[in-house]
Amino acid sequence: MQEAIAKAGSLIEALPYIQGYYDKIVVVKLGGSVMDNPDAERELLRDVVFMNYVGMQPIIVHGGGKEINAAMDAAGLEPLFVQGLRYTDDRTLAIAEQVLCGRINRRLVETLESLGVAAIGLNSLTSCVLFADRMYLSGEENRRIDVGYVGKIEKVNARILELLCEADTIPVIAPIARDRSGGKLNCNADTAAGEVAAAVKAEKLVMVSDTHGIRENPKDPESFRPTLNRQEITAFMDRGIIDRGMIPKVQACLRALDSGTRKAHIIDGRIPHSLLLEIFTDKGIGTQILQ
Repeated sequence: MQEAIAKAGSLIEALPYIQGYYDKIVVVKLGGSVMDNPDAERELLRDVVFMNYVGMQPIIVHGGGKEINAAMDAAGLEPLFVQGLRYTDDRTLAIAEQVLCGRINRRLVETLESLGVAAIGLNSLTSCVLFADRMYLSGEENRRIDVGYVGKIEKVNARILELLCEADTIPVIAPIARDRSGGKLNCNADTAAGEVAAAVKAEKLVMVSDTHGIRENPKDPESFRPTLNRQEITAFMDRGIIDRGMIPKVQACLRALDSGTRKAHIIDGRIPHSLLLEIFTDKGIGTQILQ
């Protein structure tokens, strides 16, 4: 009896969040080791299906760096990273597209459909909604560094995404963009998620990864920060607390907030139902970032 009452209490706790996010777009970026575990990935997608059935309009943007690395290793290629970005030549781009669009994107769509919702893959092999210009990095003495077919997203076809959401269909986006001449560019999935959230004026952006959120002292669990604002995020980056792979995640969150997204979140996808716990409970489970 007590267990049943506790479950009812959880449903009541979720009610104001269900009401508040009803008919609102929520962008979910999937990444990290949860995508290496078929059972964990399916359970995470089940949470997305739950969101859809209670009236939210989820959009998924996914990465797949580990699977790309494995495919490159099988092809006898060694990944090369420049300032944190994957150097992308012709062969690397072909492998990235095959893994991200031909394998992962299709797998996520098929899983969502098997769980009872309509979903559609949007990628460079089907209908692309991401458009980018080629990116160059700055080196010493402002020298331009060529990182190959890597893109900086300049435009998102928000109208298609909005129409799909209105049609109760979950868009699933792979981060391979088209350039002005119709070529293809590999883009950072975190950055892509931020640009998508900004373009559709999402109510919320949730970055699902392998990190617990943000700690003021990365080695001290007691320093976990459930809420941070822009000023605190900037200070953490200046102090080196936020570095490496966390930087594009927080930058994506700030990009979304600048365009009207009310809240952005960074959560650990390895925790069961972390997505639902962050969205539908008072305490949450990750770090929420506010303007």
